Amino acid sequence: MVKISREMPISLKMQSRKNLFLFYLISMLFLTGCGSQGSNNPAGSGNGVLQTGVASWYGEEYHGRPTASGEIFDMYKLTAAHRTLAFGSVVEVENLGNGRRVSVKVNDRGPNREDRIIDLAKAAAAEIGMVSQGTAEVALRFTGVR
Repeated sequence: MVKISREMPISLKMQSRKNLFLFYLISMLFLTGCGSQGSNNPAGSGNGVLQTGVASWYGEEYHGRPTASGEIFDMYKLTAAHRTLAFGSVVEVENLGNGRRVSVKVNDRGPNREDRIIDLAKAAAAEIGMVSQGTAEVALRFTGVR
């Protein structure tokens, strides 16, 4: 009696694996290409601007309390809260009203108000001259990770 095997021959299994690998590789290359630098530039300026909008600041009420990253908030340090940037990201914040700039490290989540893009620690807000107004129109530029 002849036994009929229902398994694929080894050569077909190998070819199927190669095809699957090629499909995966091409898919990854395509997805990587879709994440080009221009898509991270909503302001469309071409000068490295990541985001533009309104910044606010926070201080006394949160001083000494843990941030979302686990660090203790210090209103005298150059730190910030952002909704999506990774903790440890460093961004340059430019006050578009006076041209002053400060580099801050993202260590918290926020701001809580939808019409704001970043919350600065009081020291950072002072560096760009926005403490008395409370808010300012700013541009954010990603500069690295700390």
